[in-house]
Formats: sequence, structure tokens, C-alpha cells
Amino acid sequence: MSHLDDLRLAVGEPHVLTGIDAAPYLTDWRERYSGRALAVVRPGSTDEVAAVVRACAAAGVPIVPQGGNTGLCGGATPDESGHAVVLSLQRLNRVRSIDPDNDTMVVEAGCVLQTVQEAAHGAGRLFPLSLGAEGSCTIGGNLSTNAGGTQVLRYGTMRELTLGLEVVTAQGDVWHGLRGLRKDNTGYDLRDLFIGSEGTLGIITAATLKLYPLPVARCTALLALASIEDAIGMLSRARHDFGASLTGFELMSGDCLASVVRCFPQQRLPFEGEAAALPWYALLELSDSESETHARERFETVLGEAIESGCVKDAVIAGSVAQSNALWHLRESIPLAEKALGKAIKHDVSIPVSRMTDFVRDTNHALQQAFPGIRNVVFGHLGDGNLHYNVAPGEGWTDASLLARQDDVFALVHDSVHAVGGSISAEHGVGQLKRDALVRYKEPVELALMRSVKQALDPLGIMNPGKVLAVTSR
Repeated sequence: MSHLDDLRLAVGEPHVLTGIDAAPYLTDWRERYSGRALAVVRPGSTDEVAAVVRACAAAGVPIVPQGGNTGLCGGATPDESGHAVVLSLQRLNRVRSIDPDNDTMVVEAGCVLQTVQEAAHGAGRLFPLSLGAEGSCTIGGNLSTNAGGTQVLRYGTMRELTLGLEVVTAQGDVWHGLRGLRKDNTGYDLRDLFIGSEGTLGIITAATLKLYPLPVARCTALLALASIEDAIGMLSRARHDFGASLTGFELMSGDCLASVVRCFPQQRLPFEGEAAALPWYALLELSDSESETHARERFETVLGEAIESGCVKDAVIAGSVAQSNALWHLRESIPLAEKALGKAIKHDVSIPVSRMTDFVRDTNHALQQAFPGIRNVVFGHLGDGNLHYNVAPGEGWTDASLLARQDDVFALVHDSVHAVGGSISAEHGVGQLKRDALVRYKEPVELALMRSVKQALDPLGIMNPGKVLAVTSR
């Protein structure tokens, strides 16, 4: 019996896709990476995932786990060899349980993030992870890259939002670790080892997630700013005055928002005059547990003081849920506008907030010196220091000519990140995009420890090979 026959036996013939049926799974969302696969396999349960892994381990066939296929670093795309099996988890899409008293929910890895948010809301609770792809990305993908999104400032990344995991190991065994405990010091923290590992150590099939009380009120404002220094000053003021109620602080360059308005004329920047042409904007959100009136009064007082001091040039406060959604839609449309205007070279970096001004100023200048005419597309989660610092085609550049210099652009930007004590990957993962750069920026001891973990948990090297760590000869 062939390996494909084994896979059909494990999950059912309709769920082993080849040829044209497999094509949608073989190219990433940005259309930057394409590969080939022996088959795309769609298990419908944890037991079926385990059976697929055991079959692949016995045959020495690599496995590429895939969720919603919305990743930005090629982490869920197979290589060109055609030897791997793409293991799609989209059929593992059940919300298994919700425990309001324990403020937890157990969901399968193929659950779409928006579905999880809605299920939590239906139980009178909040699951706070929020990001632009929430209508299509899956919890398994969020876990694999330790996703952060727009509310990390208050709630943390997926590591902080996860209490337990269910994982299929590289040998096809199942670790039943779905404990809803906030304290469990009974050994090594395996949960955090698998989160962020991009499917290179095992396959997450379900997770126990933390829930929170629904906020009584939310206030949202778009701030017009003269500089990043002013944005950082406003962030410090908001942290001091709002404390834990501050849930979001997003930084966006004026060029980013101009691109959104140009690409999507139905959207508009809600400022006029000088405030409509400033270089920086910030989206600030407060979640209050007392009342709408209390939240609004605090919000208006703090923003009024910030305007009087000159820290903020102007502000638009949303007066309704619809207006709040419109302001967030501006922020969430930046990647879509960026894609519509050309293929950018993306950098998802972490920078100490205190070094953000120096980093942006010096790196912008260095890029213009080295690549005259390129466009900087700068936006991100200023509250936690996560900047999406992208380089797009400008005057004299085409998609092809810019991508031909990708390695040079990466080296310049990543060297600048490293120089200010930052990280070259904040929330998008490493995948194959940044895999080779790790050698340049991580200490040899750190890389050796990572390889030791990989060897211990995946001795056959079949779990998402070529992602995060380069494949080494045996």
C-alpha cells in the first residue's frame, strides 16, 4: 500500500487532495512563496492528525502544518521538492467548551479567530486577541507565531492568553495538556515551548484560552501628531492616566493613511487643514469597567490636556460604535492598501519604545541613501514596541527591481534593529523569510539550544523542515 493510501485510510479519501484541488494551499497569502506537495491532507480530529503524523513518520515524509494560510513569512508553504504533505487543520474548527466561572474556553486549532471572539462574546466574555486577518486566520496559526495584534498593551500575546495545549508530537503521540490552570509548576513549561515554534516541534490541535469580562464602555480616538517623540509622550501620558484601561495605542505614518484613502475612496481621514497633513497619527483606545459616562469623561479630560500642552495637535473622538469601527478600519486597511500599491519588503520588528525615534529617523535616512526613491510604510503597535517597518516601491522602482534588492534591504534594516537592542521578528514569526538571518543576530549558544530542542522533539526532522531553523545535514 502506498503512502497516499495510508493517508486516505487515516482521514478518508475526500480529504486527501492532489493536483488542482491542492493548489490553493500551496501559495501564501502575499503570493511571495509557492511550493509543491505530495498531497494536502485535511484531518477532522486530533486522532486523525496523530494517524497522519504516524504514517508520515514511518515513511519519512515531511509535514507542513497550515491554518488559515494568512502568514507573512512563508511558514506554512511547502518547498519546491514536492515531497512534503501539507496538513491543513481547517476541519478542526470546534469550540469544545466555555467555562465562564473559570474564564476559559477550549477551542480547536482550526477555529477562525473571529469565531472564537464571537463565541466568547456570546458567553458574556471577551477573548481579546484582535488583528487584521481575524476573519480568516486560525487559532493554530496565531499560536504558531505567538500572535500579538492590537491589544497586547493590555492583554499580552498568545502566550499570555493561553493556559493549556493539546499537541500531536512528531512521533504521532498526543499530549493532553488542556489544563485551565493559572498556576501549575509541575515541571518544564512545554506550553510556551510549542507556542511560537511554527509547527517545527509538533502540531497544536487545541488550546485552552483565557477569557476576560466584557468592558462596559470603550472610547476610541484618532490623534494627529507632529512627531514620533510626541506619540511616545502621549503614550506615557495615557499609561499614567488610564493605567490598565489603556488597551490600544497604534502608530501610523501620514503616508500610510494617505495610501488607504487613495486606494479606498470610501474611507476618509477625519481631519481638515493642518491636521490632515501631519506626518504621524495614533489610534488610542480605552476600555472602561465602570460606565460610558466615566470612560468618556476620563478620555476627554486626558486628550484635552494633551492638546493644550501641544503634545497632540488635534483629536477626533468616536461618538458611536460605527465611528469607532471606521477609525479602526483606517488602521486595518493599511496592509490592504500596501498590497494594492505593490509588493513591499516587510519588516515586523520589536524596538524599545525609548529608541523608536532614533531607529525610524536613522533607518529612513540610511535607506534613502542606499535606495533613493523607495517609500517607507511605517505603522504598528507603539504600545508594545512592535513596528511594521516596510519598504515599498517608490519613484524609479518596480516590484521586481525592489525585490531584487531584498537581501540588501533586510540587512540594512535588521542591522539597525539589532543596533538598538531590538528583535527582527515580533509577531509574524520567522518562517523561511527570516530563517537565515537568525544566524546573524542570535548568539551561537542560543541557536545551539534551539537545535538541541528541535533534535530532541523531532529527531527525524519531519516537522515543517526549513522553517525557523535551516535544515542541517545528518
